[in-house]
Amino acid sequence: MTKIFFFFFIIIIIIFLQSPPQIQSQTIPRNISIFILAGQSNMAGRGGVYNDTATNTTVWDGVIPQECRSNPSILRLTAKLKWEIAKEPLHVDIDVNKTNGIGPGMSFADRLFYRFGHVGLVPCSIGGTKLSQWQKGEFLYEETVRRAKAAVASSGGGSYRGILWYQGESDTVDMVDASVYKKRLVKYFTDLRSDLDQPNLPIIQVALATGAGPYLDAVRKAQLKTDLKNVYCVDAMGLPLEPDGLHLTTSSQVRLGQMIAQSFADNIPNSAQPLYMPLLITSFCCSLYIIFLEILAPTLPFL
Repeated sequence: MTKIFFFFFIIIIIIFLQSPPQIQSQTIPRNISIFILAGQSNMAGRGGVYNDTATNTTVWDGVIPQECRSNPSILRLTAKLKWEIAKEPLHVDIDVNKTNGIGPGMSFADRLFYRFGHVGLVPCSIGGTKLSQWQKGEFLYEETVRRAKAAVASSGGGSYRGILWYQGESDTVDMVDASVYKKRLVKYFTDLRSDLDQPNLPIIQVALATGAGPYLDAVRKAQLKTDLKNVYCVDAMGLPLEPDGLHLTTSSQVRLGQMIAQSFADNIPNSAQPLYMPLLITSFCCSLYIIFLEILAPTLPFL
């Protein structure tokens, strides 16, 4: 009987230690790892968004995959620069002129939060934008820098871990935009790193799955080879699209987020602890239990 009681006591401890740390009201973890989500509609997320013929408006179906469910260890910076537990759609108050659905951000964070303890997502994406609108001095660029700096300041000690960038569909329409895409992209990444005082900040960008115009190949070529250190590319080509032929489906967005997370883990292996500390403690407790049950318990007369 005592053995059974001791066994269940150990199980309770293990479950407690494996549970992600809960965020108390108005308290932001000081060691939060911050990721900036920037680009256009496919980063903002259009998974599950469709045209309602009855009302002739676009609506989101509200379906949230398990990989995109809210988690107390994953936070989001709102448009008002306040941290909250992240939930889909991540860009609901950022890309306000469009209908937002599932993007890659939550499934990305779902794959990595255990390595960091807490992940802070900073959504900055706006649908239908060209790379020229993201250059230094333009509103989207300056707003991204403002939000990124506010994220660190409001966390009281958080740190930038990376930038997730998915943009370019709008630059496939015009030959000039496509031909100078690489030059603009390198400048954008370089300026953003400089203004955040992070010259080697990891950037994971997504190579387009599709485009709005005939110059898709030119933009993809620029994305697949930027020649910048710590800039990596995940290729979305081949992922299923919504009926509009331009936006990724919900399942594609989930898969893309996981691909970005895998790229981050593979290319920046020392950016986080390989295991979340409670898992190590759990293993230690299990070892103690085995030692007690198999070695010490048989020698105790009251068991």
